[in-house]
Amino acid sequence: MNILLLGGSGFIGTCLAERLYKDGHDVHVPTRRYERARHLLMLPTATVEEADVHDEHRLELLMDGKDAVINLVGILKGGEGSPYGRGFAWAHVELPKKIVRAAQRAGVRRLLHMSALGADARAPSGYLRSKAAGEAAAFAVPPPIAVTVFRPSVVFGRGDSFLALFARLQKLFPIVPLACPRARFQPVWVEDVAAAFTASLARQESWGRSYELCGPHRYTLRQLVAYAGRVSGHPRLVIGLPDAVARLQAMAMEFIPGAPLTRDNLRSMQVPNICEDGCTLPFGLTATPLEAVAPTYLAPPA
Repeated sequence: MNILLLGGSGFIGTCLAERLYKDGHDVHVPTRRYERARHLLMLPTATVEEADVHDEHRLELLMDGKDAVINLVGILKGGEGSPYGRGFAWAHVELPKKIVRAAQRAGVRRLLHMSALGADARAPSGYLRSKAAGEAAAFAVPPPIAVTVFRPSVVFGRGDSFLALFARLQKLFPIVPLACPRARFQPVWVEDVAAAFTASLARQESWGRSYELCGPHRYTLRQLVAYAGRVSGHPRLVIGLPDAVARLQAMAMEFIPGAPLTRDNLRSMQVPNICEDGCTLPFGLTATPLEAVAPTYLAPPA
């Protein structure tokens, strides 16, 4: 297939582009900054183009001649607002609507859309509410476009900003003051996420469906932070913060560029980020345990 990959220069996008190449597909990756996606040029069937995907006319041109569009665009910080902040509206709601309209005009027949585990219009966070609205926009497209939505838990792997962030913090600081230490996650390996996307492309049974993507084990946030410290060789004392203190911490961090926590993130963590009991990866795939992968990129060199 000839595939347009939106959000293809990031952590998950890079892994998915590599998987699509290995499966024999051509991949076209638009990016706001060409330098951010240059590493994808190592893939013989990948092309990179500097473009604003929020420009609907440009988006339609990018889709011309494509067999499928994959949308991975997402942000974790989108501001405050009702029902969600402006950033979330821009990235998670308005863009999917533009993608759907452009795909209809360009004659695209396949759309894969990245959502999030826990996406719900009644969720406590703007992030999750906006993800639900983005799902609704994707599923609203009429035939002949076939839509599949994926809802992963937190994604880990080499280059992630999850376990690697916890490891870096413990290298720098003697203690880790942690908000929402009892928040629950079921991390899924980035390669398993990419495999699910690529497997769905030609599977008719996936049309019109959404799939939750989780790893085989559940953890509290405290357990994950402690594990990252041990594996990276910098185990530290993890101190759970009271909710009121955590909110103050998040509010203060919102003014720091690149800070890892916002008030909306706290509200997202009120929803267990886990799959239902007995849930497995689709298409016969087997989820990879975190413990089998994390030491390969967290552990210090021998």
